[in-house]
Amino acid sequence: MQDTHQPKGFTGTQRWVLGLAAAGSFMAALDAMVVTTALDTLRHDLAASVEALEWTVNAYTFSFAALLMTGAALGDRFGRRRMYVVGLALFALASAACALAPSTGWLIAGRAVQGLGAALLMPIAMALLGAAFPPPQRAKALGLFSGITGLAVLSGPLIGGAIVHGLAWQWIFWINLPVALAVGWLVLAKVPEGKAASAPLDIWGALLMTASLLGLVWGLVRGNRDGWDSTEVLISLAAGVVLGALFVASQRLRAWDAMVPPRLFRSPVLAVGLSITFLLTASLMGTLFFMAQFFQVAWHLSPLAAGASMLPWTATLFLVAPVAGAMVKRVGEKALVVAGLVLQALGMVWLAALVSSGRGDAGYWMWVLPLALAGGGISMAMPAVQSAVLGAVEPADMGKAAGLFNTLRQLGGVFGVALVVAVFTRVGGYASPQQFGAGFTATLMATAALSLAGAAVGWRLKPRAAQDDTAAIQGVKS
Repeated sequence: MQDTHQPKGFTGTQRWVLGLAAAGSFMAALDAMVVTTALDTLRHDLAASVEALEWTVNAYTFSFAALLMTGAALGDRFGRRRMYVVGLALFALASAACALAPSTGWLIAGRAVQGLGAALLMPIAMALLGAAFPPPQRAKALGLFSGITGLAVLSGPLIGGAIVHGLAWQWIFWINLPVALAVGWLVLAKVPEGKAASAPLDIWGALLMTASLLGLVWGLVRGNRDGWDSTEVLISLAAGVVLGALFVASQRLRAWDAMVPPRLFRSPVLAVGLSITFLLTASLMGTLFFMAQFFQVAWHLSPLAAGASMLPWTATLFLVAPVAGAMVKRVGEKALVVAGLVLQALGMVWLAALVSSGRGDAGYWMWVLPLALAGGGISMAMPAVQSAVLGAVEPADMGKAAGLFNTLRQLGGVFGVALVVAVFTRVGGYASPQQFGAGFTATLMATAALSLAGAAVGWRLKPRAAQDDTAAIQGVKS
């Protein structure tokens, strides 16, 4: 008879895996945003142009998004613990190069290499969690992991402002070294090795995937500056689409040992979960891009104060995500995803109403509740969609699923920022607080629409009971 007893708590090894996976992911997520509050200082210290500052931010996301699937594949092929440590080492070395940068060109190159290290850390961290925690515990673990990683994203401007204000911009990067070294040593000591079946590395698939994403990301990043009808942008996006089609064809030919084997999509839950991930992150990053700027331009706050003003959003995410993760098994992914993204949209619409009515600067207390509402909503949806994606694949495919999940997150972030910048430049500008407020209102409505689109897609998720029944039937057939 099968033992149906479920463990009440995590084992010691599980706690180490969760903590160390979250630590690496925290660094990777934090460095995607922490530099934004140092841009003005970099402009003076390194005589950086506006274009150079833009690439200081984008180089990281660029290499991160383009190489995520390769990072997941390397973890599956050569060992997740081993490649996680390699990612930590690469991230630490690149951080040192950024801190020592004498020019913006050096800094941009260092940021791009940081993105390579992050491309190893993020998907392998999720794969380590998927392997260490069985389904009854996985949702709770992912809730804790999601809360910590999400906290890094939303607190990036605050942490960056504090470091620049109290120390110097170089310490944004120097602080990564002791953390990465300590986490790497502990991973070798406390985390068991794990990898998928020993299959040939899909080199051609990796190259096609990377080239396709490079084309798409380059086009999205350059579109707002050069114009969406410019030859460079159109060729870049077209090349990304064509190379993506060739990648899909190559995966069908390789079948079992492909980087993204077609068998992953036998369950419709994976495709739905990835679509929700794209829209959720697009909404989150699109909002985050202009939120701190609004506090600085409209309210004339310092970068540190602007980051602190977002604490209701940040703290809510940290508190709600673990609870939501524990609720997944009881209420199901669908309910949390739909309700969470609707709440996120309501929070954004509420804030847009405050700004457009002229009450956006009437008092900070009016912002606390809508910020908390939006943060609570995104906190409900994030662990639920992670659970849906990882629960849709076999344990041997956790690395591939995690790579896909994080790739769609990064592409969603690039798309969300590109969308809100396009909306902002059409409606608002930086000439006055009023003009900025008009553009910010439009961007909030755009991010609310993205959240509602994610909620609509979430309706296609099967309820938890239906998913369990389907899994049981497939188990009997196999």
